[in-house]
Amino acid sequence: MKIEVDETRCISAGNCVFASIELFDQRDEDGVVVVLDDRPESESLQAAARRAAAVCPSNVITILD
Repeated sequence: MKIEVDETRCISAGNCVFASIELFDQRDEDGVVVVLDDRPESESLQAAARRAAAVCPSNVITILD
């Protein structure tokens, strides 16, 4: 699995961070998503990445298998 994000379309809602603080953070200056681990190995983190992508209101998180 690989996580990709389109920072240019991020609206800084923070849903990804609420879904998985281990995988996502937000930049202090503008709140745009930051991926902390773009290749999670554990099943639980992969599931969290999928949840984060599902709850992102601007659909900027892409999960590649």
